[in-house]
Amino acid sequence: MSYCLAILIDDGIVFCADSRTNAGPDRVGTHKKMHVFSREDDRTLVLLVAGNLATSQAVIARIKRDARENLETNVYSLKHISDIADYIGQLVLAETSKFLSNEQAISAFDASVTFILGGQISGQKPGLHMIYPEGNHIKPSKDQPYLQIGEVKYGKPILDRIIKSDTPYETAMRCAVVSVDSTMRSNVTVGPPIECLFYRKDSLVSHEQYFKLDESHSYLSAVRESWEENIRVAFERLPSLDQVFAEHE
Repeated sequence: MSYCLAILIDDGIVFCADSRTNAGPDRVGTHKKMHVFSREDDRTLVLLVAGNLATSQAVIARIKRDARENLETNVYSLKHISDIADYIGQLVLAETSKFLSNEQAISAFDASVTFILGGQISGQKPGLHMIYPEGNHIKPSKDQPYLQIGEVKYGKPILDRIIKSDTPYETAMRCAVVSVDSTMRSNVTVGPPIECLFYRKDSLVSHEQYFKLDESHSYLSAVRESWEENIRVAFERLPSLDQVFAEHE
């Protein structure tokens, strides 16, 4: 399993992803889940992926090959992010269909992947799409300007409480780190390194801020310690149940 998220704010887009691809009692694997496609002054696109590793590698390889060979349809030729989402969705369907030729394959093997595509093309507003295994895609709502893929449930509460369209990018990046770390704490199939990237609106460069946090990074350790301590303090300050107990005596 994986966990990736992207946050669309007034300043631009924040992307964050874990790196674990396999977790078990005797083996832990890591693999890059954030992929950047950028041509300065023209477009910047970021892809996050969760799901079957072989399928995701095949789709990413095809995207890169189509761009390298300058095919008529590629991530640099299409004029709208929604069209690029359609294109990637078609690649996903083409790849997964190789493994869905019979009922036995469908029941025994899951080749599905889900992508988050975000970025900006010159002359247009920044965009964000989640591309489903079926090839269709959605955009985030104004009330919840973020998208998640993979193991989403553990990292969602902090996003719901903190993230708004006008959230400053540094705050959004901290929130993303806490969201991923909260997921790692509750699910062993999500793990470091954590990659986090901020694309600033209208910059049309690959990123303004980027960092990678491994398990031993001092900042990640400080965030964990501070978050746990402050959650305990906040919990202790919650109203006592004495009044409720008294009402039911």
